[in-house]
Amino acid sequence: MKLKFRKNKAEETERIIRPNDSEFNAKFKYANNYIHTSKYNLLTFLPVNLYEQFRRLANFYFLCLLILQLIPAVSSLSPITTLLPLLGVLAITAIKDCYDDVQRHISDKQVNHRVSYVLRGGELVEEIWQKVVVGDVIKMTNNQFVAADVMLLSTSDPNGLCYVETSELDGETNLKCKQCLTATSELGDDKVAISSFDGEVLCEPPNNNLSRFQGTLTFDTQKYSLDNENLLLRGCILRNTQWCYAVVVFAGADTKLMQNSGESVFKRTSIDRLLNTIILGIVVFLLLMCLLCAVANGIWEDMTGYDFQAYLPWDEVVPQESLKGAAVIASLVFFSYIILLNTVVPISLYVSVEVIRLFQSFLINWDKQMKYLPSKTYAKARTTTLNEELGQVEYIFSDKTGTLTQNIMNFKKCSISGKSYGDNDDTDEDYDVPIDFSSNPFFEESFQFFDRKLVKAFQSGDPNVAEFFLLLSLCHTIMPEKIDDQLVYQAQSPDEGALVSAARNFGFVFKSRTPRSIQVLINGEERNYELLCILDFNNVRKRMSVIVRYKGKLKLYCKGADSIIYERLKPDQEDIMAETNEHMDFYAGDGLRTLCLAVRDLDEDYFQEWWGRYQEAATSMEERDEKLDQMSEEMERDMTLLGASAIEDKLQDGVPETIANLAVAGIKIWVLTGDKQETAINIGYSCQLLTDEMGDPFIIDGENSETVQQQLRDALNALPDEPSEEQNKEHTDRSTPVAEDIPDDPNVAGDGGYSLVVNGHSLVYALHPEREELLLAVASQCRAVICCRVTPLQKAKVVDLVKRYKKAVTLSIGDGANDVSMIKTAHIGVGISGQEGLQAVLACDYSIAQFRYLERLLLVHGRWSYYRMCKFLKYFFYKNFAFAFCHFWYGFYSGFSAQVVTTT
Repeated sequence: MKLKFRKNKAEETERIIRPNDSEFNAKFKYANNYIHTSKYNLLTFLPVNLYEQFRRLANFYFLCLLILQLIPAVSSLSPITTLLPLLGVLAITAIKDCYDDVQRHISDKQVNHRVSYVLRGGELVEEIWQKVVVGDVIKMTNNQFVAADVMLLSTSDPNGLCYVETSELDGETNLKCKQCLTATSELGDDKVAISSFDGEVLCEPPNNNLSRFQGTLTFDTQKYSLDNENLLLRGCILRNTQWCYAVVVFAGADTKLMQNSGESVFKRTSIDRLLNTIILGIVVFLLLMCLLCAVANGIWEDMTGYDFQAYLPWDEVVPQESLKGAAVIASLVFFSYIILLNTVVPISLYVSVEVIRLFQSFLINWDKQMKYLPSKTYAKARTTTLNEELGQVEYIFSDKTGTLTQNIMNFKKCSISGKSYGDNDDTDEDYDVPIDFSSNPFFEESFQFFDRKLVKAFQSGDPNVAEFFLLLSLCHTIMPEKIDDQLVYQAQSPDEGALVSAARNFGFVFKSRTPRSIQVLINGEERNYELLCILDFNNVRKRMSVIVRYKGKLKLYCKGADSIIYERLKPDQEDIMAETNEHMDFYAGDGLRTLCLAVRDLDEDYFQEWWGRYQEAATSMEERDEKLDQMSEEMERDMTLLGASAIEDKLQDGVPETIANLAVAGIKIWVLTGDKQETAINIGYSCQLLTDEMGDPFIIDGENSETVQQQLRDALNALPDEPSEEQNKEHTDRSTPVAEDIPDDPNVAGDGGYSLVVNGHSLVYALHPEREELLLAVASQCRAVICCRVTPLQKAKVVDLVKRYKKAVTLSIGDGANDVSMIKTAHIGVGISGQEGLQAVLACDYSIAQFRYLERLLLVHGRWSYYRMCKFLKYFFYKNFAFAFCHFWYGFYSGFSAQVVTTT
């Protein structure tokens, strides 16, 4: 559904807002807070709906047919034979559209009439949502919906924090922490002070990016940076916060929620495309049949028709001369046969197909064999148009974490200062017995660790071990909560939760945080670390850092991917780097997820100089992200390597069997993951995507375009070239493959087949237009393909590459926000409702709770849907042609005079 909103007269490049100054804000004619998602009203419903329906070729065709039937000289059938079916189809569609739009009107009214409290003249006034405007200061209380996109001014929390639930926006039910600026937090609950607040907000124009906001606040001659942490979005619910004040920045159609409610991309199935071709062919066939009948009638009229005037008298408009009269009658008969044989073009086809698809969707939704009992989650068809396409899938692109694995992280091993902990020690008789952490009042019963050497190293006062766990307790974005007097961590990432939990059980308990401090309990001693700066993690940086001050000493703590951290270490650490790298390779061989940890001591003067430039970049309205990245690069260097962590993420039940069965069905599976190469390969063997019969995989890990191209050529030349004599002739020049002509059969690659592993940094060069066909040439002939260290954008590009060059149906499956792009790019998107929120589920066509259900979804429901639809279409067209050809054969006995076989 396409939303209709009032557009501003000129495109915004930036937005200026003055709180409490309605006269100033009114000059810019910003959108009000009224939303309207309905398509029709009482006056426009009939004309607009009919216009939309007659834009469909089939409906327009039958409208033209009805007009022909109204001409007595042409039609031998009553117009009622076309009018009633056409009216039936139009009425059913109109009733459905009307019902849907009435529901939208009801929903709009409910939302627009919600109550908010607006500060007017120093007093709070009750106002419905649709009357809230940009620049208004509103007060929200606990468990209340946020009326618009608003910038926080003050909260009930003394540290200026508030918590929101964003399930309506991204599907995540865990609470997110937002905070107001220190300068505005001092306003508190003073309505007089807030109503006289005279700051000026300069920010970006409305957009649909939920994770990004850039702006500045000028107040008391000072300029403050605004980002996504200061913004509450419409659709959020305020939680665990008594009250907060905020100023409206975006309202109504300009809010990020509504900006993301645009028209979805319509996905068409191969059967839909085939139907259009068939119907076009039938129309051409109908015209040829009518032309044949008209010619036959003209010949008959010229030869014998004049003698039958007593039975078939000519109309007055027909010339009495035999030849001329025959020509005119033949012309009229042409149109008469269009009416008579019109049933070969089925008027009810599309309605029947949609009804069948609807019931097929019910079968998917009701399938108890795809119900995940622990969460009582059924499979769900979020679209009804792609059921039969499930049976035609040839390529599956799968995420790893949370899709093939459980995404429940457990701290298993670590490397600290070149020493590995957590390995199986046969000399320790108690190794199979987990360590007892009960002496720690904050221990977790679910946490298990077996290597006592790490406990002894910690108890002996090893400073490297202490620094390692201190980093884990400080470098994160977790929010603590007290639930039933128990300390509970709210983590947006399961990885972070596992690491902070490990530090907690080893005696480094993260207790609380404010915007400017982090409290950690270390062996009973409470320490308050001043939090100076957070350099956030993202999929491009692949690292996160915090800068803290304790007892006058400044330190930067950083954790991230090994390839990223190693590039930023100070020299003369070759020994510990080599040992740590060896340990990480060993961990990856066990299928564990690894992170590198590093620290840097900072000089106070250097930090203050850097902080000034960082603040300048943070308040810039042009290229802010690029400038902040440059400042982060400058700070995150010359670090000292502490070690590495290793986290276990177990495979989901039934994954190996599912992959094996899908491979037997001829479906090719590509795994696209952000993990390092060794971890991805090991998981590949664990889930039977890779097998020993395949031999060593082709590794594409070049650091430049020339190396990547040579590695791809070497891999292509290593593949056997024996599929057939024709293919050998077509592919004699292996140096210049054409992707469309590449044999799409991995069976040509020997008995066990071959596999391909591509690193993310090499994929940048492999996806270049000059080399993408070469990449596809190799990948198409491999049984298994793994792309590691890839970004969300690279995932989408890989899917798009196969879509563009292969005439094959693609399916993407994932569970997190970083999988949304590839889910939307593929012909079919499948989301897994797991541990990473519901972004993938909200963007998908089908949702399942476990990867193993994909087998039944494709091989049972997909096959049955395709088979049943094809069988239905075959008999549908057979029925129509059988009925129409009765009139055609009758023409041999009626002089092709367009007479009906039976009368009604």
